[in-house]
Amino acid sequence: MQRWRGHDRTPGGWGRSVVTIGVFDGVHRGHQATIAHAVRRARELGVRSVVVTFDPHPAEVVRPGSHPAVLTESARKAALVEELGVDGLCVVPFTPEFSRLSAEAFVHDVLVEHLHATLVMVGSNFRFGHRAAGDVALLERLGRTFGFGVEGAPLVSADGTVFSSTYIRSCIAAGDVGAATAALGRPHRLEGVVVRGDQRGRELDFPTANLLCHRYAAVPADGVYAGWLLRSAERGGDRPRLAAAISIGTNPTFSGRERRVEAHALDFSGDLYGERMALEFVAHLREQCRFDSIDALIAQMNKDVARTRQVLG
Repeated sequence: MQRWRGHDRTPGGWGRSVVTIGVFDGVHRGHQATIAHAVRRARELGVRSVVVTFDPHPAEVVRPGSHPAVLTESARKAALVEELGVDGLCVVPFTPEFSRLSAEAFVHDVLVEHLHATLVMVGSNFRFGHRAAGDVALLERLGRTFGFGVEGAPLVSADGTVFSSTYIRSCIAAGDVGAATAALGRPHRLEGVVVRGDQRGRELDFPTANLLCHRYAAVPADGVYAGWLLRSAERGGDRPRLAAAISIGTNPTFSGRERRVEAHALDFSGDLYGERMALEFVAHLREQCRFDSIDALIAQMNKDVARTRQVLG
C-alpha cells in the first residue's frame, strides 16, 4: 500500500481510482465493510482503491477542545487499512484553511484533480465542505458533472445497534470492553511508552508496567481488566504477547490522585522501562476499590491474576 500526506502529493501517474472517505477512527467492522467493498469495486473496475482520511480529527479544528477519544493512532490505523488490501492511503492535513474549502472545491481539488475518482463510496450521513454544507445528494450531482459515480457504504450492525466510532467510544468509557471488541472485530488496544511509577507493585511482588498513553487515547473506565501486553516487534517479526492483569485508576488504597494505566504481565520478569508497547483489553474483571489493608489488597490481586488466567485460557 502506498501512503502519502496531502491530496496534492498523490503519486504521479496514479490513474483512476475508487475512493472512500472518512476519519475511520478504530477501523471498526463498519469501516472494514466499507473499505473492503471499495477494494472489491476497484478490482471489478480495473482501477486502484484509495482511502482518504484526515489528521488531526476535524472536530478539533472546527470546534477546538472537542477532540474525541482516539480509538486508533495514525500508524495503527494505517496498518489496519493496509490489511484490507487498499492500494493507497491519502492522509489530508485538516487545517483551518482546508476546513473553509467549499463542497464544490473539495470535490474538484481532492476527488477529481488529484485522485481521479471513477467511483466514490460514502456513508448515508456523509457531509463535506465548509460548514458541512455538502451531502450525498450534492456529491451525486457533482459526480454527474465530473464523471464519477457515488455508492452508499454498507452499514454493519448487531441486535439493532449500528457500529460506529461514537458507539465504541461510549462502550470503552463505560468499561464494556466486550461490546467494544464485538464492534471492532478485535480487542481495543492502547499504545504508549512504559514509564516509572511509584514502584509499589514491585514491593507487593506484583510489578507493573506503567503505560504513558497519548493525551487523546480512549482509555477504558477505571477498573481491573484481563488482557494482553504486546511488546515491540524485533526485526519485523510478530509482537511478543504476554497475558496481563491491567489496572486503571488512581490506586485508591494508597490515596492516589493521578489516573494511571498499569499492567502486571503474568509469568514475566524483566525490565520494560522505556519500551513502546500495547495493551489489548479482553474482559472487565471488577471495579476499582479501596482496601482496608495491604494484605487484603494482595489477596485480591492474587484473585485478579487467577481470573485473568481463566479468562485468557
